[in-house]
Order: sequence, then structure tokens, then C-alpha cells
Amino acid sequence: MQQFPYIITISSEKGGVGKTTLATNLAIFLKAINEELPVSIFSFDNHFTIDKMFSFKEVQPNGSVENLLLETMPGSQLLHTGQYGVNYIPSANDLNNLKPSFKGPMTLARILANSGIGGIVIIDTRPDLDYLTQNALYAADKVLIPVKDMPSLENCRNIFALFDKKGLDKKSLCLIPCLIDERIKFDGVFNDQKTLLRAFAINRGYRCHDVYISKSPKVESLNTNPEGKIYPVLTHGRSTEVHGQFARLANDIINEYFNTSEPRSQLFYKWLTKEDERKKQAFSVRMSRINKNCVFCEKPLLPEITGTAGYYYETSDSQTRGFLDEECFVKMLAESVFKIKDDADDSAFKLLKESARGSYFAFAPIEYNNIQSVEFRWFDKKGVPLTIQEVPFRDHAGGMFYGKKCPIYTLMSETLAGHGGKLRKGFLFVYPVNNNSPTSILQEEEYKSFTKLKNEVGARFIAPNGT
Repeated sequence: MQQFPYIITISSEKGGVGKTTLATNLAIFLKAINEELPVSIFSFDNHFTIDKMFSFKEVQPNGSVENLLLETMPGSQLLHTGQYGVNYIPSANDLNNLKPSFKGPMTLARILANSGIGGIVIIDTRPDLDYLTQNALYAADKVLIPVKDMPSLENCRNIFALFDKKGLDKKSLCLIPCLIDERIKFDGVFNDQKTLLRAFAINRGYRCHDVYISKSPKVESLNTNPEGKIYPVLTHGRSTEVHGQFARLANDIINEYFNTSEPRSQLFYKWLTKEDERKKQAFSVRMSRINKNCVFCEKPLLPEITGTAGYYYETSDSQTRGFLDEECFVKMLAESVFKIKDDADDSAFKLLKESARGSYFAFAPIEYNNIQSVEFRWFDKKGVPLTIQEVPFRDHAGGMFYGKKCPIYTLMSETLAGHGGKLRKGFLFVYPVNNNSPTSILQEEEYKSFTKLKNEVGARFIAPNGT
């Protein structure tokens, strides 16, 4: 049965607020309160505190957070059973180079939804709002934001503003006062740190947890000691108020966990499943409208993988679409547009063929005094026009092609044919594709890019007839 994690993200742009102490000790208390509950933790930071706290010396790490994010190993296979019964994924030295792998703010949500990890997962983030932290925020069922003073409270607004910008529900965001010095007192209604911070938080519209974590010299010594170890509050801080505070916090979260019928990862998985089905259907619809034969030589290019389908074409109204044999299309350019020899051994033809692979093209019918012609535009991959010229549109203008009609006449009449022998308004867009997998251009992301490019061309393609 597919497992889906309930995700808790610990986040703050301000360093020194007890973020990692909160993450690690919360994991231990959660496991101690409910031994049957799987509890896992990993960190995007490279201080390796999690590894020091949970790893067994005799166990060699197998994979790391980097493997999780690159999806080279499933998350469930990266989990190591650590001390105190908490599972952890080993940390990585540097995750900055992974940004190109993250295609959007929900990449981590997708990874965790498909990870096979169950129970509660705690993510310890870096003290900034980089792409990894943002992904961890969006994936979380609950975000705990530790604040210890006014500067850390002010920094919270960036997280809330991020959710506002994305139009996301901020119910998952919750401040928790940490490292509160109980000795500090004020005159008036807000007579201590926690009360004052809560008041300021509520005034700004932020949710604030009822539990707070006190500042404790005893707890601070658990991270810095002659043994060089990191000890948990559960076993080494029983005499402190912090012990009871973590217990109350963990109990609150366990109640929330069991009262959540579907964690966000499961909801996201369902959405992904529906989205995949929608993409498959959209792809099938696009494929069903494809002309599977080259308009020039009539050779079938699909569904067989011939390796010769070099270009995809689509009209501006999307009524006609299909693939062109690479040699046929380049010969058409050579003969009808550039008036050069369509000989494979000719140096000019070779240069044209090579240049065409890194370009895209648009053809629009134009008419003066009942005489039709074609406006041809050649763009480089950056959208810069390389060539703009008018080409005659006559059955046999410019010579014969395979003993038949002029190739540009064939191209236009087969794709933009209208009524009464006229071409319909609009333009034909031609784009290079992978010879061995031409239909990949009809997959969701590639087709979106293609359509965006086609629309950009349409916006700037002002032909004399107003198309």
C-alpha cells in the first residue's frame, strides 16, 4: 500500500533561533510518545547535526539528501534507522548545484509524495528562503517558525509574503517562541518575552503556537560538551522545563497527525495522478489530429520511427499539424526560397541543412491584386529574424520538385488550403524536432514551449493582408 508522509518543516531566515534543536528534539519526542509511529528527519543544511545525533558509528551511510533530491534513489531506500528509533536521511555537503533539477516550487512535494515514506517527516531547512526552503514550505502540512526576538519575528513576514504571492493557504504556518529567557520581565500587560512575542505576532496576523521553548543553560550544554556529542533533551534534560515543553508540543502534533485524514503529500499525489491522466489525454488528442505522412514525399513518418522526421509544423489556427521529412523540407528551402542546388554534396546546401536545425520558420500567405505569394521568415533560436522575403506562389514556379509542383506551393496548399483555391488567413509555423522521437514535441511541457513560441511569432508576424 502506498504510504504518504505528514510533513513538518522547520524554517526561519534568522540564524540562532534554535531551529535545528527544535527539529531534532521534536523528532525524538514524537517517537518516544508513540513508538509505533514512523518518524523521519533530514536537513538541507550542511552542519551534519542530524547525522551526529542519530547515526550509529558502525553503520556506513548509504546515499544522502542529494540522492533524494536528484531522484536517483527512492526516499524509502535512503532512510537509515537511527538512534532513539528515529529514521534519518544522511546530509550532503553541498546542495547549491541542484537548482537546475528543480523545475518549480512543488518539486519536493512531488518527490515526497512518491517517496514511499510514511508517518511524520521533519525537514530542517537552511536559514534563508532559497529554492530548497521554498519547496519545503510548500510541501509541508505544518510549518513551525521559531522566533526568539523582534528581529526573528520581523523576518517571518518574508515567509508569509511568499505564501501570499503564490496564493497559498497560510494555515500551515505557525510561529513558536523559542529560547525564551524566563528571567526577563516587563511592566504592563505583556510582562514577559513569550507574551510580548505572541502579542506582536497576533497583531501582524500570524498564528502562534500555545507551546513555547524556554532558554536553558542545561539544554545548551547538550550541544557543546567535552565528549563532543549532541545529547537529546528527552534523556539528558529531564530536570528542565524544556523537557515538558517538548512533550506538550509533540503531543499536539501527534493529535494533529491522527486527525489529518489525508496529508498534503497524499492530496498532491492524487492531483499528480489526475494531471498525468489529463496530459496523456491531451497528448492523445494532439496525436489524433496529426498528418502522419510528409506533405512532400508522402512517406509515412508516424507511428514508425524512421529517423527522418526532422520538423514539426502547425498552422496558427492549429487546424493542421504534422511532421516533415528533413531532406524534403531543406530541399524546399533550397529550391523555392534560396534558389540554390538541392544537392546533398553541395557546400551551400550542407550549410543550409545545418543552419536550419538551429532555427524555426514561419510562412504566411499574402495577396496583391489577386496575385498570391508567401512571406517567409527565418528566426534563430533566440527569436531574432535572420531572413524575411517574399516567395512566389505558383504551381510550378521556380522549377519542378520530384517532377511535381513547386515545393512551397505543395507545403502551403496542403496546410493552409482555404476556399476557392485560396489560402486561408494565418501562418504556418515549422520547428525542428528530435529525429528519433519526433512526437516528444507534443508532450505537455515541450508543447507548451512550442505554443508560446508560436504565439510570440504570431504577435510580431504582421503580414500585408493583416494576418
